[in-house]
Amino acid sequence: MRDSDGTKKKLEGTWDKVKGETKDAFGDAMDNERLQAEGKWDKVKGKAKKKFGEAKDKLSDWD
Repeated sequence: MRDSDGTKKKLEGTWDKVKGETKDAFGDAMDNERLQAEGKWDKVKGKAKKKFGEAKDKLSDWD
């Protein structure tokens, strides 16, 4: 049985990544470096959360 917390982290990661891509693109279009930086940070944060969720799911498979 899959750990729901792992799935939750993967979904949060996907959301952060999409949010970051949107901020980055909007910041680029508006020539807003701060918004671009926030977007890049959100993308990194999203990737990390997604990987963490995947790892939790793999570890829960060992139970």
